Amino acid sequence: MLARRHLTIALMAVVLGAAGLADAAPAPEGQSRDGQNRRVRVHNQTGVVLQKLQAADVRTGTFGADLLAGTPVASGASVPVTIDDGAGACLYDLRAELAGGQVCCCARTSTSAASRTTT
Repeated sequence: MLARRHLTIALMAVVLGAAGLADAAPAPEGQSRDGQNRRVRVHNQTGVVLQKLQAADVRTGTFGADLLAGTPVASGASVPVTIDDGAGACLYDLRAELAGGQVCCCARTSTSAASRTTT
């Protein structure tokens, strides 16, 4: 229980700021066209491998596909991901699956304000 609490707290640590990670290219099919940067860098600081990361628009609660595309993220590593379901949302609930079957959730993460999220 204590390990799960620490993992949840680590997942909830979101650093706000402008990363400037988006470029000026047109939005690919399925992405919002409102000009908002929804690209974030996920840092895995859990001490175990991050197996899967999903996001759900807070308005629907439906989690989408694995944002890591099946590529695990080692502890201490980071990876850029775009959290965008095409509906123009900026607030998402995040769900991370870790090695060993542990699941951590982080509610109401703002992708338009967050440039980096730590799991």
